[in-house]
Amino acid sequence: MFDYRSFATRKLAAIGPKYLPFADVATAEVPLSRLLRLSLFQVTVGMALVLLVGTLNRVMIVELAVPASLVALMLALPLVFAPFRTLIGFKSDVHVSALGLRRVPYIWKGTLYQFGGFAIMPFALLVLSGYGEAVDAPRWVGYSSAALSFLLVGAGVHIVQTVGLALATDLVAEEDQPKVVGLMYVMLLVGMVVSALVFGALLENYTPGRLIQVIQGAAVVTAALNLFAMWQQEARDRDRARAMKTARPMQFSEAWRLLMQADGMLRLLIVIGLGTFGFGMADVLLEPYGGQALGLSVASTTKLTALFAAGTLLGFAVASRGLAQGGAPARFAVIGACIGVPGFAGIIVSSIGIGVAVFLAGVFATGLGAGLFGHATLTATIRAAPKERIGLALGAWGAVQATAAGIGIALAGIVRDLIVGLQGAAGSAAQTPYNVVFTIEIVFLIMAVVVAMPFLKNTTRQRLQPETRAPGPELSNANTNPVEVS
Repeated sequence: MFDYRSFATRKLAAIGPKYLPFADVATAEVPLSRLLRLSLFQVTVGMALVLLVGTLNRVMIVELAVPASLVALMLALPLVFAPFRTLIGFKSDVHVSALGLRRVPYIWKGTLYQFGGFAIMPFALLVLSGYGEAVDAPRWVGYSSAALSFLLVGAGVHIVQTVGLALATDLVAEEDQPKVVGLMYVMLLVGMVVSALVFGALLENYTPGRLIQVIQGAAVVTAALNLFAMWQQEARDRDRARAMKTARPMQFSEAWRLLMQADGMLRLLIVIGLGTFGFGMADVLLEPYGGQALGLSVASTTKLTALFAAGTLLGFAVASRGLAQGGAPARFAVIGACIGVPGFAGIIVSSIGIGVAVFLAGVFATGLGAGLFGHATLTATIRAAPKERIGLALGAWGAVQATAAGIGIALAGIVRDLIVGLQGAAGSAAQTPYNVVFTIEIVFLIMAVVVAMPFLKNTTRQRLQPETRAPGPELSNANTNPVEVS
């Protein structure tokens, strides 16, 4: 009898490397099915991002009438943990356990944080907004419980993503590490697109009860998918456990100093910060902007996140193909920032009567630019990392990116509310405060391009390598090939 399942599996495996970016990283030892299963942790991270930055900020500002500045501060609370991503990655590099596990214990801790935050979040939001019977609840209860829920989810996302990416790089050969991290980020975007569509459908007819069901459902799905993703991914290694116990422990300050000795690393981190800030301020305002300036519904504005993520996915695919053919990461980063400038310009002009189509095109263009920029800077950072310090390098990239994004989200809401207050009762159109923020984003993207220009002076290649290589075991496994950043 013909085995249809075997035939389908062979066909999917054959087309995967062609149509799924980075799928060619799969090998006989680490098949694509295992990598895709591991990537489910990125799906849960994408789901959390869509829920927090996409759906909840619109619901809190418009339906629950929470001030945008307070919403922005709540969404920026995970910023508290962002700088610790570097430390988290380093700790997972040197973690000592009896079984030799390094990454899985941290991923599980992060999962528990995510679950706990989602479990209390819907009720905290209702108390914060004073909805229904919660109107008599003390205000401090709403503030503190909402802040705790956002902090827990944010901490869980930072831990799971940083250590999960490090685990993914552990599974493949050194030359394939940028590819596997790229695959993980493609799955993050897939998770964002699917989650945005699902949340939009579930909240088509919005009610507070439905919001509670959606958030608590996200908690259960997060725990289930992360557990399935971790299952049998990291092999037990007692030899490594014994070696880690007897080896001289490296201090975080020493590992950080060695990483920062790489020529151009500081400039690279500055470029990452400026570009991420430029793309990130819009995260908290795109959906309210669509609702207030263009009159879009909750379901329609929730789907904006899917549109942005689709553009980012295309950016990752284009960057993947270009970098695989020998393209310079810095050049793709600059192109991405440059695409973001007309993207935000299109969003701005859409509110003056040009139409929703221009707004949607601007959202897609900013997503495309963000994808190119993110993958290019990620690749440059990965190539700069010694083999045994991948977690530290990923943590540094994630810390700068998350910190810049968090600051951008917080300032976006604050600037919007300040302008609304200055407008007063006789204020101008509803889109004015949002357009000011979008203009600030354009300025920061231009600044990122200016700072990155020295990487492009050499039109062929510019190498990133440590200026000094001090003796020690931490450098014995370092990449011997210089790392290209332009």
